Amino acid sequence: MKKTLILFLLMISFLFAKEDYSEMSTQELIAIMGYVKAENKNKFVQELKSRVSTMSENEKKSYENNLPKLNK
Repeated sequence: MKKTLILFLLMISFLFAKEDYSEMSTQELIAIMGYVKAENKNKFVQELKSRVSTMSENEKKSYENNLPKLNK
């Protein structure tokens, strides 16, 4: 529960912060899939796709589960 709350607060803070996705961890990028503003979506998707080859199995599974959120 505590981790979920911290992750949620972190995710919200990133939404209001400057959108420099290269400074975010892969886990953070996966967590905010579906919450990125439309004007920042291309930059976000590009950064996320550049990391797919270095993702762990758990990260890839989370990424694939969250892919439908990007198309909203």
